[in-house]
Amino acid sequence: MTKKNINNIFYLFLITHLVIWTLVPSLSNKNLPLDTIEALAWGSNLDWGFNKHPPLSAFAVEIFYQIFGSQDWAYYLLSQIFVIGAFFVVYKFSEEIFNNEKFALLSVFLLEGIFFYNFTTPEFNVNVAQLPFWALTVYYTWRCIKYDKAIDYVFLGLFAGLGILSKYLFIYLIIGIKLVFFYFLKKGIKFSHYFIAGPITLLILIPHLIWLTENNFITINYGLQRTGGIGSFIDHLIYPLILLGKQIGLLIPFLLMSFFLIKKIKAKINLKDKKLIFLALTIIAPIFFMLLTSMIMGVKIRTMWMTPFYLFAGTLMIYIF
Repeated sequence: MTKKNINNIFYLFLITHLVIWTLVPSLSNKNLPLDTIEALAWGSNLDWGFNKHPPLSAFAVEIFYQIFGSQDWAYYLLSQIFVIGAFFVVYKFSEEIFNNEKFALLSVFLLEGIFFYNFTTPEFNVNVAQLPFWALTVYYTWRCIKYDKAIDYVFLGLFAGLGILSKYLFIYLIIGIKLVFFYFLKKGIKFSHYFIAGPITLLILIPHLIWLTENNFITINYGLQRTGGIGSFIDHLIYPLILLGKQIGLLIPFLLMSFFLIKKIKAKINLKDKKLIFLALTIIAPIFFMLLTSMIMGVKIRTMWMTPFYLFAGTLMIYIF
């Protein structure tokens, strides 16, 4: 396989994914999914926030409504644009990690084994809206660490801000990224560069933060209510175990696909490996902190909230094995 052939296969894959997951729900669904209808309702009265979520998903839907009107297929298309946009970034990131286009291609192919990136994607909602910004934030964090260029910190701040405007759970990725920069603090990064991304993110968030304070933090209160509030003692044990069990269950197809590719079960783990540390802090750490939140607060973490957390699972699996 030549580099050109791999690129052609990758783009064919993206087009095929987009067409199938736009066409199938357009032909089979009688109505748009509820979350998409809700976003359309928000979009008709745009504001810098809503009672359930920050505003970005409503902005995206409203743009498509102004172009395509009430054509259902347009919103299935919008969702898949967000999905394949994330796939494209995963591919570019994996190319830099492996210096091998074939491994980068497989990193994306494996994501089709996770139902967050196929079966649930026709419903454009805040979980899907996070996907490209989650991928771009990880990608530009890596570029900041590797190249230490000011422009990469600018893009990091931009995409982190847009990610938070998609859904507050994006904060869990930000925590992982903070750990990345803490780990690489003495790895030759120019100290002044640490102060570029944060202010840009804050600047993007200011209109929403103003709206939030003017509306008594209604969005945050809704999120806490969705978790069931602070649970009883037994909930501190049961809910994390339920969350862990569901995550293992949904990853079974992905794991089967991965082990089909592995010729020899021999993991390559070096705790001094910079790439492995980066992957662990941006993939495993956010999942760990979600489990920790459920354990400490005794709250229920809904399965679909984990949608963006596995975008680089294929990259990590291939890197380890």
